[in-house]
Amino acid sequence: MEPGLDRCLAFIQCQLKPSHGAKFSGSGKLRWRAVTISRQSGAGGHVVAEKLAELLQARVPKPCPWTVFDRNLVEKVLEEHQLPARLAKFMPEDKISHIEDMLDELLGVHPPTETLVHKTAQTILHLAELGNVIIIGRGANVITSRLDYVFHVRLFGSLEMRAAYIQEIRGIGKAAALTFIRNEDRGRRGYLKKYFGRDIDDPRLYHLIINTDLVGHETAAKIIGEALLVDSR
Repeated sequence: MEPGLDRCLAFIQCQLKPSHGAKFSGSGKLRWRAVTISRQSGAGGHVVAEKLAELLQARVPKPCPWTVFDRNLVEKVLEEHQLPARLAKFMPEDKISHIEDMLDELLGVHPPTETLVHKTAQTILHLAELGNVIIIGRGANVITSRLDYVFHVRLFGSLEMRAAYIQEIRGIGKAAALTFIRNEDRGRRGYLKKYFGRDIDDPRLYHLIINTDLVGHETAAKIIGEALLVDSR
């Protein structure tokens, strides 16, 4: 089992135990129970989320640890809605062309994409309600925008720095990294626009926007963590 999915299942099993009541320093409940992270490709969304989860768990220990839902979110959606595992490839952030998508639906290869997006949204809302979660991408910031206990973050950076990061973590050349980034960013922008009618770069969608060129991934996580811990009720 992949580490991400293993942590996801451990989180769900923990949440199924009797109520544990999230507390903040023994003085009341932590206001922010969930975080969404929207990110440009190569801005370090996953690494920032993991560092943030570690920081929050260390500062505010909880029986059910803060858990990142990113690549493992698809598996959680399929599990929660009892959908076949083969549907996973049809649930990326707008990586399949509209024409191919329509043809697959007509041929019965998979349910309408809108149905899969709707089920993903239901899972995201459920996870946010459970709390102690950091959800990356998939329009989570828009889906949970009416929940006053969810904190929304956007990570961005220069194309040059993001390409260098992608080159390093994927072991590819600069040209391939630039192509990868442009495709990823276009897909994510299209996903949010197509299914939620929102502009991913709209600053009004976020509580906090961070340039990871200037502060780095670890400091970005600390900035988010401090914002969560200071602004409590």
